[in-house]
Parts: sequence; C-alpha cells; structure tokens
Amino acid sequence: MFPTHASDTPSPLPEVELRLAIIGAGPAGLSLALQAARALPTARITVFDARPADKDVSTDARTLALSQGTVQELQRMGIWDAIEASGHSAPIKAVHVSQQQPTVLWPGSQQPAVRISAQEQGVPQLGAVVSYGTLVSPLQAAWLKAVRADEHRLAMRFGTPVRGFKSLPQGVEIDADIAESFDLAIVAEGGVFTDQPKLQWPEGVSRDYEQTAWVGQVLLADTSAPGVAYERFTPSGPAALLPLPQGQVQAGGPIGRRAALVWCVQQADDPVRELNDAQRLTLLNTIFPDEVGTLRQVSPLKAFPLGLNAHRHLVSEGQVVRIGNAAQTLHPVAGQGFNLGMRDVHELLAALKDQAWSTVDDDDARQMKVQRALRRFERRRQPDRLALVAATDFLARSFTWPAPILATVRGLGLGAVQTLGPVKRLMARTMMFGVR
Repeated sequence: MFPTHASDTPSPLPEVELRLAIIGAGPAGLSLALQAARALPTARITVFDARPADKDVSTDARTLALSQGTVQELQRMGIWDAIEASGHSAPIKAVHVSQQQPTVLWPGSQQPAVRISAQEQGVPQLGAVVSYGTLVSPLQAAWLKAVRADEHRLAMRFGTPVRGFKSLPQGVEIDADIAESFDLAIVAEGGVFTDQPKLQWPEGVSRDYEQTAWVGQVLLADTSAPGVAYERFTPSGPAALLPLPQGQVQAGGPIGRRAALVWCVQQADDPVRELNDAQRLTLLNTIFPDEVGTLRQVSPLKAFPLGLNAHRHLVSEGQVVRIGNAAQTLHPVAGQGFNLGMRDVHELLAALKDQAWSTVDDDDARQMKVQRALRRFERRRQPDRLALVAATDFLARSFTWPAPILATVRGLGLGAVQTLGPVKRLMARTMMFGVR
C-alpha cells in the first residue's frame, strides 16, 4: 500500500446554500451573475448562453443609452473604469426634447422644449452612451475571471441554449443538453421584438406598433454642443441623436463629432426606406432643431420593427423570474429599456440578499426563502416597470392617432415641464434613477 498524501485526496465540494441558473450572458445576466457571486458567497451560480465561447462580443456596435443610475451600478461593480478606458463611451451632459410640429397655442416666438442639464441637476452627467460590445466585453471578462477563481461554485456554459423549464416541488429543472435542477432560474435573454413569442392576456400584452426604427450614426457639425442628447417628435415618430466619441461614420470618411441615430417612422408611410444616403441626410436636416446644426454625413442604416412585449408578472411558475428584455421589450422612445433591466437586477439581488440563507437549509426551507424573495422583488419592481411600460406605450401609439390637436397637447406638455421646476426635476430624477 502506498501512503495517502493530503494532496491525493480530492477536496470536498463546498456546501451550497442556493443554486441559481441565469439564462443569458448579456449585460443584465452578467451583471446579476457578478454581483450575486459576491453578495451570496456560498451560492452556486451557472450562466447559460447559446453563443459560442469564441464569439467576439466586443465588435457589437449596437448603441445603448445608460442612465446615471446604471453608470453608478457599473462603477460599484468595478466595470466602469474599463469602459471609460476603452475610449468608446460618451457622457450625456444635457438632454433636449422638442417636437417638429408647431404648438399653435404657445405664446412667444420660441417653440416649447424641455432642456435638462447635468449641471442644474447637480450630477456629473445624466448618463452615458456605449456600444453593446463595449459594455458586454468587460462584464464577460470579469465573470470568466471569477469562474476561474471559484470553479467549484461558478460556471459558464457557452453554446448551451436552454430549451425549457419544468417546475419541481423543490425548485426548477432546466433543459439544456442535460436536465439540471436549481432553486431558481432567472431568464435574462430577451432578444428583439420580432423574434419573441407574442403574449396573450392574462400572461401579458403584445402590440405591434407597425413602426420601424432606422438605426445608424451621423456626423455632426463641428460647432454642435458636445454631450447633448436630442429627442425630436415628428409626425412619423420620434427621432433621437445620442452623443458618441469622435470618429468616422463611413469607411474612409472624415473624423469628427458623431451621434448615434434612432429614427422611428410608420411602416405604412416610410419616408426612409427608398432613399439613398444623400437623400436621407437631406431629410434628416429638416427634422432636428437648429441647436443640432447641419448634419454632415449619415452612415448606412439598419431597420428594426418595433413593438411592445411585456409580461404581466415578473415571476412565473414559482421558480422562474424574468428580467430585462425577457420581461419587457419596449419602444425606444424613452431610451430606458436597458436601464429598466438593470433596475430589475438591482432589486432582485437586494431581495435575495435579504434572506437569511444557510447551508443547513433543507429543500423546503430554501424554497420558502426563494418564494419570499420573489414576492418582494415583484412587489418592489412593478410600480417602476408598469409606469415606464404605460408611458412608452402611450407615446408610441400617439404618433398613429390622426387628431392634429395631439401635437399641440404634446407641445403644451413640453412647455409645462420646462416651466414647472418641480415637475422638471421629477422627470430628470426618473430618467436617471427610475420611479422610486
């Protein structure tokens, strides 16, 4: 017999107080995984994602508008420094909201507009603009580093789509190549409106707005104010410009001040689809207010159909919870969809941390605590999400209503917000931190 050395004996797996499955390695899913790994030090956390492990996410150029609350969350996670160091983020220092149609009852020569600045709100910035890849790349790197450091407790399953869930008496079973059981499954993989299964009441609500978002970039005038986000209501739908770092909008084109463009129009009367880039640029220069200046160039644009897909409840079947786009896919008119998902993450983590987890809990005790946490999460999140869903749905549908008086009503509303200080401050705080 050879002597048995301590190094030859496998170390026992650590006891686990909670088994979490997170479906989707996008920004919401990775943010939750990273924070849960730190806040719940004996929880076993597995992240599933259908994309292959070698896919380079850093090149994904989709634009995300981050509220100041989301930026602060990323700062607390230690991720924001890497994003800023990349040189691919731009601060939002001010927001300008106006409409193209005149407000006939508004006194004075200047049309009503809402102007909110970081300086007047006493914050360093109202938010920031980043690309999807710029955000996901450091989140993924941080999560993979955490997995390597604690591989008995944390796991990343690339190339593993989750095909379904089965409710168990003490948890939920996930169908992902093999069946695995967890105490709780968090779905953070939403996709885009056209790819999602449509909901029927009472499960939720789906609405095709019959609108298209044309998305790309524009080159601004050198004289345009830096760090300003513009929202412009037009008869066809809202159009927005979000500040970006300096660069090119077309290969071989000039380098200058850029903005991300989100241009929403009615599908039945699309003024964009049949135009070439030069014609689109000419039309864009008739849409935005004089403060923007003359747009110099527009990139090729991509089209995305728009709609609403919102679950009535965030928790279903007792052990499955949805966050972010998996819970609600919204019209981009308010630019708050991703920020709503990050607030889902924050509140779900707070509800889970609030429970007195113990490695000696049996299955029944663990499930009782899971249910208690989910009830708190649902109760705390519904006011914020329902208010935002209702507001974006109203605005999105208002562009299809033929009554001309609506433009005047909307203009008067913009003027009232700008004039009434407390209302303006409330709007700014809601934009930065949600409904509290």
